[in-house]
Amino acid sequence: METKLSSSLQAMRMFSETYAKKTNTFFCSDPSITAVVIEGLAKHKEEYGAPLCPCRHYDDKEAEVSSAYWNCPCVPMRERKECHCMLFLNPENEFAGGEQTIEEKLLLQNNL
Repeated sequence: METKLSSSLQAMRMFSETYAKKTNTFFCSDPSITAVVIEGLAKHKEEYGAPLCPCRHYDDKEAEVSSAYWNCPCVPMRERKECHCMLFLNPENEFAGGEQTIEEKLLLQNNL
């Protein structure tokens, strides 16, 4: 039986790949980090209607979504290309891999 990605997970995968190419950034050399971050973005998009950064603690996620500061791509990423989640890394970052795409099977492993 073939497993498909949820629509929000597929949307976040496509967004992440497109944004990485647009900004000349790369995913982490450890693809499991990329998969977990994309999964977190998709979960927040489903729950709150926006891809809130999954790597931060929030006292009130709905308030954070409304402020839009930490909605991906967050303000630090848009302004300075600084991604706290290590999803979008500059080529010179020691953790940057060479990929701007992620295999669907890696997302499926984490999408249980």
